[in-house]
Amino acid sequence: MITNMILRHRYKIISELGKGGFGTTYLAVDLDLPDRPQCVVKQLTPSDPRPQVFQVAKNLFDKEAKILYRLGKHEQIPQLFAYFEEGGQFYLVQEFIEGNDLTNEIYPGKNFSEKQAIKLLAEILEVLKYVHEENVIHRDLKPQNIMRRKSDRKIVLIDFGAVKEIKGLTVIRGGQTSITIAVGTPGYMPMEQAAGQPKFCS
Repeated sequence: MITNMILRHRYKIISELGKGGFGTTYLAVDLDLPDRPQCVVKQLTPSDPRPQVFQVAKNLFDKEAKILYRLGKHEQIPQLFAYFEEGGQFYLVQEFIEGNDLTNEIYPGKNFSEKQAIKLLAEILEVLKYVHEENVIHRDLKPQNIMRRKSDRKIVLIDFGAVKEIKGLTVIRGGQTSITIAVGTPGYMPMEQAAGQPKFCS
């Protein structure tokens, strides 16, 4: 996507934040609001272009976007501002969280006291408890997807994994669709999740 491109006549792309196997994330500004606040635009592209796959992907996208909207009512999960399909690709527009991810706090050679470790885990688990109470599994929990918000130093969970299934949809025998890739990150993903059967304990 080209810098300065405008989506939906509203969201102007400023720069690329990251790119992975599931899509690309951009920093954008909302042109419809007076102070043009920053937001995050996530672009997801189905890897299989066939119409039956696209329709299943659209249904999955709609379902998962509604879940993200519901979760975003929690102050430590980014709000979902919009979701839409344009040019055969799917877009999520979410709140931009200013801060750093936990790779700035957890890295090789860094030692934590027992008290520090318990404090950090309690902060993360407090938000994760809410997610599980909403019957949702994050599916890509790792330091890069846990932010420390600059304004109040609170933990924020980002980049929920379920919507990424769109990228792995394909058609198998009999015209049925199937998800061909596991959502998650090797090294952080447990065996049951790698097998496509994530549980809350995952």
